[in-house]
Amino acid sequence: MSVITISRGSYSRGKEVAEKLALKLGYECISRDILLEASDEFNIQEIKLIRALHDATSVLERFTHGKERYISYIYASLLQHVRKDNVVYHGLAGQFLLDAIPHVLKVRVIADMQARVNEEMRRENISDEKALYILQKDDEERRKWGLRMYGTDTWDSRLYDIVLHIGKLTVDDAVDILSDTVQKPNYQATEESLKMVDDLALAAKVKAGLIRIAPKIRVTADHGRIFIGEIDDALLAKNKARINTIAMRVEGVEEVTFNVRVQREQHGHVNPFQNIG
Repeated sequence: MSVITISRGSYSRGKEVAEKLALKLGYECISRDILLEASDEFNIQEIKLIRALHDATSVLERFTHGKERYISYIYASLLQHVRKDNVVYHGLAGQFLLDAIPHVLKVRVIADMQARVNEEMRRENISDEKALYILQKDDEERRKWGLRMYGTDTWDSRLYDIVLHIGKLTVDDAVDILSDTVQKPNYQATEESLKMVDDLALAAKVKAGLIRIAPKIRVTADHGRIFIGEIDDALLAKNKARINTIAMRVEGVEEVTFNVRVQREQHGHVNPFQNIG
């Protein structure tokens, strides 16, 4: 029982690796559907969610607290899938959003630029110059997004447990390597790590419901108890009853406690969702 995140660039064969790996392991494979679910549940136009991820330099500034709002929706949706375990996620930000969960195998799939250019030319029927320009622009936007959201370069190999270069290694080779790696004890879910996922998922769902009221609010959970912390006193005084009502409406919430100082996770892990802002 494990979770695998695959970070990839355009035409790096990462999507193919993810789909074949999920098929071999019998896991759920998810990516763009996370955005669709977030859009449906929270009444946010899908295009806004997509642009919030892909265009780090301009689109987010057009929305009030855009960074906090749109990432919170995706995070809440992603964690609902991760709660079920046995998932391969190849959308953006998996290595960030799920970093605190011990049984997640974080993977980066890369490929030679010329191979990517050739694939872009074939699919779009464009020149090699235009294909190279598009790919370089897309890579740069993705890097800017990671730096803007988390202060981390998505190309930094230290973010991942394993980096695979599709070239001499084929897609099938990559699938075999990853299917073997994920069987190792360190990537098996435990009672403790599954509880962590449940708590993170519940807190994220509450946070997503409160994001328009208090974008900077900190939320944690423990066995159905919700802890609200680091919220402005004036904002809390004005909205405490409303916040409590919204939180208690979320399935699984049994109790809400206010004015709790949120602690960072230990052992080098930081919940990236709580770090937003």
